[in-house]
Amino acid sequence: MNIHHLELFHYVAKHQGIAGAVRNIPYGIQQPAVSAQVIQLENDLGTTLFQRRPFDLTPAGVELYEFIHPFFENLNSTGEKIRGGVAQTIRIGASSVVFREHLPDLLNAARKEFPGLHPALRVGIQPEIEQWLLANDVDLGVTVLGTKPPAEMKSEKLLELSMVLVVPTSVRVKSGADILGQDRIAQTLISLPQNEGISRTFQTELAARKIDWPIGMELNSTDLINTYVANGFGIGISVDLPGERKNKGVKLLPLKDFPTITIGCLWRGQLSPVGQTLVKLLQTHAAGL
Repeated sequence: MNIHHLELFHYVAKHQGIAGAVRNIPYGIQQPAVSAQVIQLENDLGTTLFQRRPFDLTPAGVELYEFIHPFFENLNSTGEKIRGGVAQTIRIGASSVVFREHLPDLLNAARKEFPGLHPALRVGIQPEIEQWLLANDVDLGVTVLGTKPPAEMKSEKLLELSMVLVVPTSVRVKSGADILGQDRIAQTLISLPQNEGISRTFQTELAARKIDWPIGMELNSTDLINTYVANGFGIGISVDLPGERKNKGVKLLPLKDFPTITIGCLWRGQLSPVGQTLVKLLQTHAAGL
């Protein structure tokens, strides 16, 4: 018998089906691959291990699960014991603003519980962070939550933020309505990429209002949007993120009647103890902003 096939079967049996297994396996694997490899295990054993719909273990499946369950269930704790304690590495994907203004204090707080904490940080925006999670390249993402996060993801909301227009301080406008009161806006729109949540929500709302304002400059951080607006290259779309450093040359115009943007945590499978601690710290921190 192939040990990897046994591991996949353990997840299928524990989570009562292939879909549940995929949501909880702590590395990237798709349903067809799990199904095919469990079928190989059944072929090797010459028997069916579970009924698919509705899910139910066969007598042979019960016998095999009871035999392998103690091994796989205790595998992580045994590894932690051999390493001399709880695994204290966490890979985090987030924006530069989150890493610069919010994470340092929270990581220091986490060190009180995990003295050997070793964070690996990767700067990115929503679509990148979601892909990194799916590919098991990061353990935890702090980013925009889309209306429908990928089915394999678990999420925890942290903040609801208002969208804002970022304009040069030299521009004599007092509200977003002064800019958006046109059918077609000529000024260059500086935005995050069009597949990112803030940009996508803004463009959807513009379309509903029959306003034509295509993205003229795509940048991968709100910091860069502020910089290019301050230098006179156009008007930016962003969010009023607590703690973000505002360039001296820009001002923010709130879009009070636009949809808000949800910021939260994303992860796959079961978070490690250090990951669970960080999510709790993020929740507490967000509640105080």
